[in-house]
Amino acid sequence: MEEKVKADLKKIFGFSQFRGNQELIVDNLLNQRNTFVIMPTGAGKSLCYQLPAVVQEGTAIVISPLIALMKNQVDQLNAVGINAHFLNSTLTKSEANKVKSEVLKKKTKLLYVAPESLTKEENIAFLKEAHLSFVAIDEAHCISEWGHDFRPEYRKIKSIVAQIAPDLPIIALTATATPKVQQDIQRNLQMEEADLFKSSFNRTNLFYEVRPKIKNESKKSLIKFIKQHKGKSGIIYCLSRKKVEEIAELLKVNQINAAPYHAGLDSAVRIKTQDDFLNEELDVIVATIAFGMGIDKPDVRYVIHYDVPKSLEGYYQETGRAGRDGLEGHCLMFYRYEDIIKLDKFNKDKAVTERENAKILLQEMAAYSETGVCRRKFILNYFGETMVDDCGFCDNCKRERETFEGMDYLLIALEAVQQTNERFSLEHLVKVIRGEMDDYIESYEHDKLPVFGKGKEESEKLWTSVIRQAMIAALLEKDIENYGILKITPKGLEFIDGPYSVDLYKDHDFEKLTEPETQEVQVNSGPAYDEKLFELLKAERKRLAKTKNLPPYVIFQDPSLEEMATVYPTTKEELAQINGVGMGKVAKFGAPFLKLIAAYVEENEIETASEVVVKTSGTRSKVKISIIQQIDRKIDLDEIAENLNISMGELLQEIEQIIYSGTKLNIDYYIHHIMDEEREDILHEYFMNAESDHIKTALEELGEEEFAEDELRVYRIKFISEHAN
Repeated sequence: MEEKVKADLKKIFGFSQFRGNQELIVDNLLNQRNTFVIMPTGAGKSLCYQLPAVVQEGTAIVISPLIALMKNQVDQLNAVGINAHFLNSTLTKSEANKVKSEVLKKKTKLLYVAPESLTKEENIAFLKEAHLSFVAIDEAHCISEWGHDFRPEYRKIKSIVAQIAPDLPIIALTATATPKVQQDIQRNLQMEEADLFKSSFNRTNLFYEVRPKIKNESKKSLIKFIKQHKGKSGIIYCLSRKKVEEIAELLKVNQINAAPYHAGLDSAVRIKTQDDFLNEELDVIVATIAFGMGIDKPDVRYVIHYDVPKSLEGYYQETGRAGRDGLEGHCLMFYRYEDIIKLDKFNKDKAVTERENAKILLQEMAAYSETGVCRRKFILNYFGETMVDDCGFCDNCKRERETFEGMDYLLIALEAVQQTNERFSLEHLVKVIRGEMDDYIESYEHDKLPVFGKGKEESEKLWTSVIRQAMIAALLEKDIENYGILKITPKGLEFIDGPYSVDLYKDHDFEKLTEPETQEVQVNSGPAYDEKLFELLKAERKRLAKTKNLPPYVIFQDPSLEEMATVYPTTKEELAQINGVGMGKVAKFGAPFLKLIAAYVEENEIETASEVVVKTSGTRSKVKISIIQQIDRKIDLDEIAENLNISMGELLQEIEQIIYSGTKLNIDYYIHHIMDEEREDILHEYFMNAESDHIKTALEELGEEEFAEDELRVYRIKFISEHAN
């Protein structure tokens, strides 16, 4: 079975190896075990159930909340030769019967079903007759009342699956789940014993930025931003249909190729807009959150929130639609506190607990927007992950930030939690610290505590920020069982016993700004591949996609094209070695690309790196491109290795393959950091006159006591890059 899994991974999906937890998840499901997967958007969730469905006997049921997403995934599977169908309200009676007959004849590998269709008696009867392999529940956070996208019909799934086939293994998947939501999903599906696979929520390729939302200025800023990303795909989210129409109109007037998308538009118009976006006929979609859930477009280069989302989960999921191919994505939000107040008013008709939950979610959103802390740290903390160092790749990390000594403030915050017996929310704790009276404080006699009023000199805003930064520093944590309540961690207790100096960041004061902060954040320098060839390949992909009536990315994804524009494959074998290609795709789509590359190579007298392509077969182009981009951003090599979860030796090997295949990389910034000029001169002199670039020989000649192997390898990279490329 294992052989078949590996073979199908390459033959059907075009990948030479699994990413992250994928292999463990696939094995777990093939061993008939219940599986719960928390994996960020873009990390390859779909493969976790698509591959087991293909290699197993029978049909896998995939329960999915969005009709647009089903069509999208079924089209992609059919394009690579997998028999997949969907069953939902868009099908006519005869179309639905045709789908059912294919399933009963055991031809169909995956059947996508909307939860509403699953509850119909006739469908339950039909599925009882079918030969099923397992059930996959996609977007499983819809089950949770504590989440950001609750759907009541999702809570019935367990009982229906139990009727159809009680012993079927279940795989539940979601891209966003706080510890509380995770617990709720497992309880509802009675999957407490399921094997949990949780990937890091850290999307290192996404740049997070928040700008103040100021009348008229924001619109100028928006247009300028999109024009700087000319020809690239982007999504802009607005809260109301009216705003969607207004912004789409504004962009069109400014010669930007954009269209609106919301539930009020005719279904045919929505389908056309979505297809035009997937087929690169449109650059920008302006949408309400109805758009993009699971839209599998890998090359969205930016996601802009023109209005504040209702929750950090929603924000994380929507920004996660950028850079799913592993290349850079820019996530920009325009923020003003008035939007939070407006959203809170929308909740006034909800039931009390629902209204309270919605309010907590909004407060988290406001705190994220206004924080001076590294944004990635803030997001990861929200999802129950701790990050020690700042990311260096968000607007806060790129700017000069104001800090203040936080030791005494943190002590007061921790005392407040301790003296109220770890049973209260952030809001209540701030009132205690500031000495404010209300019914709660009176009834619990919290006005008699030593900590009461200890921080009355400072604002509510400051104390809220201090408590949040205590959570990010892992001195406080949220109680999973009781929503909103804060507890002290062991690290927090140590801090109380032996306090130490801590720098805290001042929040941004968005209210005082009357014009945008002028300091625009510079993200990265130009790409490292052959841009001209890349553009030609993109145009060819678009032309071919049109004739085949497929979205362009189904043919080849951007990282594959970038790798082609880096290593210039001119034979079928070389093309098949490009990651995400494989022989199947070469046979289906390869010819016009090979012809184009061969002509380009000849015309520009390029020496192709064919021997390198074969040597580096199966290396992951996404890793290579990520390395190139991080070096462009001058990130230390040790940090790049850590980001990619590989050893320093493996990283140097990847970089060597990049430069030996003709790509120039500038690592001077790192070399200056690890050696002085004198050492550089010695090494330059050595490599300039050496017979070969073998490291072993160099070590012998220069003396192992003098130089370390890694040091020589790093300098050799600089040398080859400067002189050979």
